[in-house]
Amino acid sequence: MKPSISSPVRIDKWLWAARFFKTRSLATKAVELGRILQNEQRVKPSHLVKIGDSLEIHHGEQVSIVIVQGLSDVRGPAPVAQQLYAETEESKIKRQQRADNRRLYVEPS
Repeated sequence: MKPSISSPVRIDKWLWAARFFKTRSLATKAVELGRILQNEQRVKPSHLVKIGDSLEIHHGEQVSIVIVQGLSDVRGPAPVAQQLYAETEESKIKRQQRADNRRLYVEPS
C-alpha cells in the first residue's frame, strides 16, 4: 500500500520518509548545505515537493537522481518508501559505474 497525501510535503520530511536519511535533522542539514537539488535548483528545507519533481541527492560519494512519484510525511517500511520515487536510468548507470570503479581500484603500495 502506497502512503500518499494530496498536498505537497516539505522536502526535508519527504527525504526522511523516503528513507534517504535516517533522521529528519540529517535531511534538513543536507538541504541547507546544498546537497539536494530540486528541479536543478537549491532550495530551503521548508520548500514543498510535488509529484513529478526531479531531485538530485548527494549523499556521501553517492549521487542519485530521482523523480517523485508519491508524497508522504510519515516514515514507513522500506518497500513502501521505495514507491515514493523512481530513480532515473542515467542515475542507475552512473551509480553502477562508480561501484565498478571502486571495486576495480587498486590501492597504491
